[in-house]
Order: sequence, then structure tokens, then C-alpha cells
Amino acid sequence: MTTPLQVTARLRTPVTGHDHARGPADAPVTIVEYADFQCRFCGAAYANLRELLRQRADTVRLVYRHFPITNLHPYAEQAAETAEAAGGRGAFWPMHDWLYEHQDQLDPVHLSLGVEQLGLPGDEVTAEVRRQAHGDRVRHDFVGGIRSGVDATPTLFVNGERLDGDYDVADLLAAVDAATP
Repeated sequence: MTTPLQVTARLRTPVTGHDHARGPADAPVTIVEYADFQCRFCGAAYANLRELLRQRADTVRLVYRHFPITNLHPYAEQAAETAEAAGGRGAFWPMHDWLYEHQDQLDPVHLSLGVEQLGLPGDEVTAEVRRQAHGDRVRHDFVGGIRSGVDATPTLFVNGERLDGDYDVADLLAAVDAATP
């Protein structure tokens, strides 16, 4: 039996054109996800969100924001920076997917291999990650999460309302359907 999701907080940092978004810009439902690439719960949510987007392709826009919990996940921030470096080359979502599909391979050597598998310039991306060229972006997302009451990953907001509970497909579908005008 699934537990209904509960509303506990509101999104404090509005979605802008600078956010990484998947799905129609005019979708009636926007889900903002604060997540950590190394978090196994985020990995589980990743699969469920992909299925949700498949089933509600015209209804849902997914926005991804970084919330690396570095004291638990030593490669999370580096993974976030790698995703941002890929994003600067138009490949944020392919890198995002690769990171979640290879969560057990987020060390620097494997990250470099992932970058190369996506056809990105490995030396350039590695150099950007080493000098933390995208650190401000990752920190901006993290601070926005703190302001919105994010204290764990994943944290989802549906049309600005935080959802707590299980993130299984049935609960996500119910939350989206309830939020659809």
C-alpha cells in the first residue's frame, strides 16, 4: 500500500530559464527535483521520474537542481560539476542520465570515461571540474534548496509545493494528476 504524499514546504527559488528542464516549457505541472548524483535514493527516484515523464509527457516539466551532500557522498559535487560542464556543451541531460545509470562509477577516472562516451572533450571537462568552474551554479542550487527546506535527497516540489513520502510511480502519477488543472 502506498502512502499519500504530504505537503510540508514551498519552493522559494522560482524556476527560470537558467534551470535544467526536461519536458514542455508550458506544461501544467512543473516538478523541481533537488538531488545528489551519488545518492542511491535519488537513483531510485531517477527511474521513477523517467517513467513519470514517459506517461505524462505533455503534462510534466522536470527541473533538476543540484544538492550534493558531500559529507556522505565524496563524489557528488564532482559529478554535479561534470554535469554542468556537459551542460555548457548542450549535453546536461545525457550526462545526468549517465551519472544516474553509473552511480557506482563516479570517481574521477570513471567520470572521464563517461564524458568521453558522450563524445565530449574529456580534457576540457576535466579541467573545468578541477578548477570548479561551475561551483557557483552548484552552490546556487544548494542554497536555493536550503531556503526551500530541503534537508535530504531527493526532494521534489510539484508546482511549488514540497512532497514528502515515497516517490514510487503511482504516488508521482497521483501527485501530478492532482496538480493538473
